[in-house]
Amino acid sequence: MRKVGKVFAWVFGLLAAGLVAASMWFWFTPVGLNNYVNRITLQLTLDSPQILSQLGFIDNTPFDFHSGKLDDFTREHEQRMLERLRRARAGLDRYGPDGLDGKELTTWKVTAWFLDDLIRQGEFEHQGYRVNQISGPTVDLPQFLTDTHVIKHARSAERYLDRLAEFGRVLRETRVRVEQDRAKGIVPPDFVIDQSLTGMRSFIDGGAARNALVTTLPARLANIEGLDEAQRRDFVQRAEAIVAREVIPGYEAMIALFESMRPTATHDAGIWRIPGGAEYYATQLKSNTTTTMSADEVHALGLAEVARIEAEMTAILDAQGVQGASLAERIRAVSADPSQKFPNDDAGRAQMLAFLKQVDERVMAAAPKYFKTIPPQPLEIVRVPEYSQDSAPGGYYHPPALDGSRPGRFYINQKDTADNPRWTLPTLMIHEGSPGHHFQLSAQQLIEGVPLLRKVLPFSAYSEGWALYVERVAKVDMGLYENDPFGDLGRLQAEMYRAVRLVVDTGMHAKRWSREQSIDYMVGKTGMTDAEVTREIERYVVWPGQATSYKVGQLALLRMREEAERALGPRFDLREFHEVVLMNGAMPLAVVEEIVREWISGLRQDTGTAA
Repeated sequence: MRKVGKVFAWVFGLLAAGLVAASMWFWFTPVGLNNYVNRITLQLTLDSPQILSQLGFIDNTPFDFHSGKLDDFTREHEQRMLERLRRARAGLDRYGPDGLDGKELTTWKVTAWFLDDLIRQGEFEHQGYRVNQISGPTVDLPQFLTDTHVIKHARSAERYLDRLAEFGRVLRETRVRVEQDRAKGIVPPDFVIDQSLTGMRSFIDGGAARNALVTTLPARLANIEGLDEAQRRDFVQRAEAIVAREVIPGYEAMIALFESMRPTATHDAGIWRIPGGAEYYATQLKSNTTTTMSADEVHALGLAEVARIEAEMTAILDAQGVQGASLAERIRAVSADPSQKFPNDDAGRAQMLAFLKQVDERVMAAAPKYFKTIPPQPLEIVRVPEYSQDSAPGGYYHPPALDGSRPGRFYINQKDTADNPRWTLPTLMIHEGSPGHHFQLSAQQLIEGVPLLRKVLPFSAYSEGWALYVERVAKVDMGLYENDPFGDLGRLQAEMYRAVRLVVDTGMHAKRWSREQSIDYMVGKTGMTDAEVTREIERYVVWPGQATSYKVGQLALLRMREEAERALGPRFDLREFHEVVLMNGAMPLAVVEEIVREWISGLRQDTGTAA
């Protein structure tokens, strides 16, 4: 699953051109901790042609050595990458932690944890399913080639053709890895094979001439100066020939391999089913929660939270007179209420956007009372592009560019406005926008005196935990749901959704729950449709542990706040607490806790308060 190379793509793909520029400058400066972290970041980034194109800084410049290439997917390269990580981690010990304090000590701890985590994951020879319905080269590379590779002149178009040919190599290398996994008992569940086959067959259906790698090319060539129509046709014809020669046969071979695995594949959902699966899942839980919680502890936590949230949801439904035989039925009744729907036309979509902007305006008007640093980066609220709305989630956030050239953006999927009823929108806006991801990711970019890696590291338990934590702040502290019981119900449903994840993820991967048992449980507790839940559960099957990060992070932040409130009494200032959490950036939860306790201790010493 999240192999070392994929983790780096996820992390460093967030960087803007400034990282490479600044890292090159640091390369030639006297070496300190921050400079060392920048140097190893650059060294590891240069190993991936795809990450370099995601950064975009040296593509199509005289320094471009990579944009006609794709990454190496062999076991040998994976081992070389792991050894580089080990060397980078060993080198970090020359800079600390002894003798460090303040931001430098935090930088050392965060970087050490990050590298240790990548090494732990990289040491597993078998890391889930290399090709599945939502990730792997057969899913990721087409979008990389059509969306990330920039075509601005004839040379970059030639490099696109080079990468099309490279795609064939990647498919061959990946097939070898899948075959090696199969020989050691690592075969995806039957339903993952079925979904993967559907996606691969769909991608090559219609042949090379109708393949997206070819059909998207004419529009990308249309505005290139110096290319006449004959040259454009030549590029398209050559692309079609390469896709026919390299890409389609690669998919056909992968399809044949998956078809050969299907007859003996089992229906078991959990990662326990593969050799070393239990140990691998423990590593994934540690990576995603940044804690040492066991699967049993995470499961029990989820059950307790589900029970608490269900009671609160039931109280609202009772008070509002919503009838139904079950919690799920009552939630669906709320969603079906015409007053909770926006018309599924252009006028209705405009009304939805206006409603979201009103929510954001209310949040921002109240925010200075609860947050000290208000991000200067603007937030835009826009529709998910129509070309991608079929596969996009209900809403998501993209952070502003590090160089300020692009604002933060909250995208709302408006393919069918009924998918996002009115009562769910305030919490979605708060989570993805302000004061959720927009505040956290924008604030992280403002931190001074740290290496650029710390400005972009995600640490899901922290970032998703923060966004879920402020959903509660909006209710308890900011009072944004006064006189809006259904909006509060939407907040609770969103929290229930994350609590259920703790139960079903550990249920499948540690307690041997079936796919169907997990679907039934999630439908019953959230009121989501069977189709929505099935997609979610099948995502958890191939990304073990990731879904647990949200609730674990939220509850950890709530515990830290409660500890600070008890310790400081009337000296507790919520704005200052939020400043401490936000303005140190994403990090493992234990490091956040250390920083909060240092803040508490400092305030106590200032006032002479006894411990």
